[in-house]
Amino acid sequence: MSTCAEIIIRLLEAYGVEVIFGIPGVHNVELYRGLDVSPIRHVTPRHEQGAGFMADGYARATGKVGVCFTVTGPGLTNILTAMGQAYADSVPMLVISTANPIEQLGAPVGALHELRAQRNLAAEVSAFSQTVLHPGQLPEALARAMAVFSSARPRPVYLEIPVDVLAATVDEMPVRTCPLPERPAPSRASLDGAAELLAQARNPVVVLGGGAVSAAAEARQLIELLDAPTILTVNGRGLLAPEHPLLAGENLGAAPIRQAFHDADVVLAIGTELGETEMYPLPVELTASGKLIRIDIDAEQLTRKPFADVSLLGDAAAALSGLALRLKRRAGGDGVARAAALRKANQAALPESIEPYRNLMEALDAALPGAVYVGDSAQTVYAANQFFRPRQPRSFFNSSTGYGTLGYGLPAAMGAKVGVGTARPVVALMGDGGILFTIGELASAVEAQLPVIVLLWNNDGYGEIRNYMIDKGIAPLGVDLVVPDFITIARGFGCYAERIGSFEQLAAELADAGNRTVPTILEIRQDAAFLTGQQNTCTAEFPEAVLMPAAP
Repeated sequence: MSTCAEIIIRLLEAYGVEVIFGIPGVHNVELYRGLDVSPIRHVTPRHEQGAGFMADGYARATGKVGVCFTVTGPGLTNILTAMGQAYADSVPMLVISTANPIEQLGAPVGALHELRAQRNLAAEVSAFSQTVLHPGQLPEALARAMAVFSSARPRPVYLEIPVDVLAATVDEMPVRTCPLPERPAPSRASLDGAAELLAQARNPVVVLGGGAVSAAAEARQLIELLDAPTILTVNGRGLLAPEHPLLAGENLGAAPIRQAFHDADVVLAIGTELGETEMYPLPVELTASGKLIRIDIDAEQLTRKPFADVSLLGDAAAALSGLALRLKRRAGGDGVARAAALRKANQAALPESIEPYRNLMEALDAALPGAVYVGDSAQTVYAANQFFRPRQPRSFFNSSTGYGTLGYGLPAAMGAKVGVGTARPVVALMGDGGILFTIGELASAVEAQLPVIVLLWNNDGYGEIRNYMIDKGIAPLGVDLVVPDFITIARGFGCYAERIGSFEQLAAELADAGNRTVPTILEIRQDAAFLTGQQNTCTAEFPEAVLMPAAP
């Protein structure tokens, strides 16, 4: 005999789940029966929102499913914001919650943690939500969830189990996983149509988004065949190495990139919404005078503006490979020269105010090559979104895209660190306002021995909103905050913490951070003089003599 909860753990093991982020409570303690002898690692956040953000960061850094356990009622409502962020950015997240006993569902009696229809709340931020009313429904429910993560647009899935079902004992149930469907490939007709347009293109432009993050090799092969300047969205960063001669820019809102998008005779957009959160400082409508080809695994996305002339529904890697088979390398093209001109124009268009942030990111990248950067909605992040070029995919992501929540960076960096382990350093880019949303997760990081590096940008409040209000002629009310002594607080949690006064000190602290088993918090004041005193090469032009790999 096994309980329903024990079956859940064994099914998760069978699907390869390695980590669960969860908080035990009266309603979900049965989920912990047998978890102590499972190979699955359990990390205890200090808030369910933190659990969701950790699962999100884990999933983005590894490509694996982030799994959370929550309790009924407030456990769900606390994690909804994290689910909203994951939904907006297409992150695979499985949230398993409890519900009150079956007899109380839909019939409020004033029970603890009672919600009239909590599944309906979760439905707004999930690919699907389901109430499991019998242990026999579990294998199918989990198989449906895993199919979403592996074969469709990956978004959160919510499964809730009434407490009486969770504790029920059942005859021994065979733990079988369902063979998951492969990602769909575009039709031959759509591939032929797109290839015909691309073969005739004289000045194509490519946009690579987060939907192509697992297709780096296929993306490089195709853009080199096309000889096409390529723009990387925030979630597509690292798909091209910083020195790649066809890397043209990062900010879809920059005037030179908008003009290139408009002037191209063919634009190929892969796995991107071409949405407003990719545009800084303000969203604008992208227009194309030529043809637009869009590749996406989500059919609904392909029906949204800007409308495509040819739509390819399917997996990015399959689509890019299919197009490469139909195309020949463009001879005598000017793609490298056009990309170089775009890089130069983009660099010239950056405001002078961005200099401190470029200097900072250059110093971080020099000290921590190959690091994973996880950002909050913070000034350092909004700036880095316009120019920073990580060295590989899954290395730069933040909450300014999609849902745009505060408090994301710290717990998401912890989840990323759980995923990458000792192989790579992980840096959380936080602001003094945002970190107060989830600062309690420092205790979780100390407990779990997660040596994340927190780069804390302190501007005494909500600096980005303060500037926005002033620009709009609105008195900056509610943005100048009482800011605590972060160094003392961090040390109180058991972290290592210092205030940074020079680039030399920053480099030394970053070097030492890798020797610790607790977080390192490095606070930098926005008005620190050293930030503007160092020459920056983070967005310098790369030598045009760099050769592209030969075509296979």
